[in-house]
Amino acid sequence: MQIQVVKSKIHRVKVTGADLNYIGSITIDEALMDASNIIEGEKVSIVNINNGERFETYVIAGAKNSGEITLNGPAARKVQKDDIIIIISYATLEFEEAKSFKPWIIFPNEKDNSLT
Repeated sequence: MQIQVVKSKIHRVKVTGADLNYIGSITIDEALMDASNIIEGEKVSIVNINNGERFETYVIAGAKNSGEITLNGPAARKVQKDDIIIIISYATLEFEEAKSFKPWIIFPNEKDNSLT
């Protein structure tokens, strides 16, 4: 049996932009991607703390150490600049493997999305 578990989580980051006129996705600072073990093109769930929206999109790498968190395309309608969001990715694992799996969870500084 396989189950889905949390693989990676960027807990509480500030949205720095919303670009409706883009094809789609979320742009994430590459430093945050590296720390949370999220890769470009990976499917992620977004949870908006400010308005309760939950939706899925895919990741585009942003400039390293920029603090960028930009929602693009239709997802831009579900957030506003300065909203606080949680970014989560999942993995499908065998049940026994899932019992001991440890996800990559990071807690950036909400003010500037830095890791320090």
